[in-house]
Amino acid sequence: MHVRGDLHIHSTESDGKPSPREIVLEAINRGLNVISITDHDTFRGSIKAAKYARDIAGGELVVIIGAEIRVAEGDILVYCSEGPLDRIPRTAAELVEEAHANNCITVAAHPYDLTRKGIGDLVKSVNVDAIEVFNARSPPNANEKALEVAKELNKPGIANSDAHILDEVGVAYTLYDVEELSPEAVIEAIRFGRIIPKPGRPTLSTIAKRVVWSLERHVIRRKRYEFDEGIPYHGWEEV
Repeated sequence: MHVRGDLHIHSTESDGKPSPREIVLEAINRGLNVISITDHDTFRGSIKAAKYARDIAGGELVVIIGAEIRVAEGDILVYCSEGPLDRIPRTAAELVEEAHANNCITVAAHPYDLTRKGIGDLVKSVNVDAIEVFNARSPPNANEKALEVAKELNKPGIANSDAHILDEVGVAYTLYDVEELSPEAVIEAIRFGRIIPKPGRPTLSTIAKRVVWSLERHVIRRKRYEFDEGIPYHGWEEV
């Protein structure tokens, strides 16, 4: 069977506006079967979402434990079927090795969107399991290049929303060919390329809401800076 999944979503655990619980409810409402909350450098959002899904989704939605890790070379998505990584290395090669040693997989996030820390041509030498060939927030040329390289390397390609607000959840997704609805089955589908990316773009009204959230975040960050008496707040920038 084919299930719909959006595996690149951000929550309040990093730079997203919605809480993990709100994302779970929105995913159910939008007919998604699997999601991963991939907050920056933390698995907390996905762990919380997995608990909420077990409590309220009744098997209708599964959550893959995941995170978007910033290594020295750029951003890499990590998905785990059992639990999060205990240690997060800071180079691409070491992260991939650590993920594989813990039965997790890695996906190059928006690799050719260089304004948002894609790893670029490093994707050709680092053994990631798949490539994000469509990111709903990346420009067309970046996605086209990612798709071209995925085909060149014979790597599976997935599509994701990279949602930071609820309206973005599921605007781009991937169909996963699985025998059962479980994190293990979806991860296996990625490994073996049994996937069909489904690109999509947010509406103009959704883009406007995203811009508003970005501005709100800057205000929040500024207040945090002032509260901490001038100590810089090293939060994540949404570009």
